[in-house]
Amino acid sequence: MVGIITYGAYIPRYRIKVEEITKVWGANAADITGGLGVFEKSVPDLDEDAATIAVEAARNALKRRHVDPAKIGAVYVGSESHPYAVKPTACTVGEAIGATPVMTAADFEFACKAGTAGIQTCMGLVKSGMIPYGLAIGADVSQGAPSDALEYTAAAGGAAYIIGNDNPIATLNHTCSFTTDTPDFWRREGQDYPRHGGRFTGDPGYFKHVKGASTLLFEQCSTSPKDYTYAVFHQPNAKFPQKVAKDLGFTSEQIKPGLVVPWLGNTYSGASPIGLAATLDIAKPGDRIFVCSFGSGAGSDAFDITVTEAIASKDFHRDAAPGVMQLLKDPIYLDYARYAKHKGKIVMQS
Repeated sequence: MVGIITYGAYIPRYRIKVEEITKVWGANAADITGGLGVFEKSVPDLDEDAATIAVEAARNALKRRHVDPAKIGAVYVGSESHPYAVKPTACTVGEAIGATPVMTAADFEFACKAGTAGIQTCMGLVKSGMIPYGLAIGADVSQGAPSDALEYTAAAGGAAYIIGNDNPIATLNHTCSFTTDTPDFWRREGQDYPRHGGRFTGDPGYFKHVKGASTLLFEQCSTSPKDYTYAVFHQPNAKFPQKVAKDLGFTSEQIKPGLVVPWLGNTYSGASPIGLAATLDIAKPGDRIFVCSFGSGAGSDAFDITVTEAIASKDFHRDAAPGVMQLLKDPIYLDYARYAKHKGKIVMQS
């Protein structure tokens, strides 16, 4: 059965509190944090980008379990913030982990669900027998224009998954997608910051597609929310995943382990992969996990996952790499001036 062989996450250590951002723009901190359910967000270091985050996440995955990099036949990196318009991030990752040159590689883009699209592609290649292992990564250094609502949540981080069929720690039982042409969020070539439709991003954006993919998977797998131990949803803020989980019939206890956005922010392509990583950090054999991503434009990918005995075996070393909650500890807080420098919002004249 095809599944997750190993996984890893990476989150920059720097943070800025939402309250610090509100001071600059004269907004009410209580209103913003209360409305979003987000209190702080991660910030990349001066030398970090989607490529370095993807590399670190992949290396953490390899620390947990021995996989010969030469057998990783595909590397896919999903991101909204690839450092180059023309030069694949996936090639950089492949070279960094020793997977080159006998591999296929590509950068994926589908707003915040590009990482889960990479997982689906790796599933197909492994199932077909074309490759023994595939590496799928969702990583972003998300952008939000100064004073825009996105600035309070746009964060940095990512997670990597090696997919194969050799004694996986979690089987990928089924996946399905729900996709339409819904322009709720966009950024044209050359623009520094994305634009969005405000409340339109909720419904018919997020809620329509997450519910559509979720109910489709329930139908195809003959399951319901009560059949799952945990559930992970795309988390642009804390309110959206909590609402959609409740609407679908999940409990707060089911989504709590993977709901990290209050202390992390929205890592875009990394959001649901990091949420899944946080859940796998505490999962036990036999646990069943439901995952549903969302990407503006718009679409959702849903997954039915079962944790196996391999997660507790001597071949898998969960503690060999930092877990998501460990990565969120001991942050270094920035004021807005240093945050603006780290995010490249201050442009020096050449």
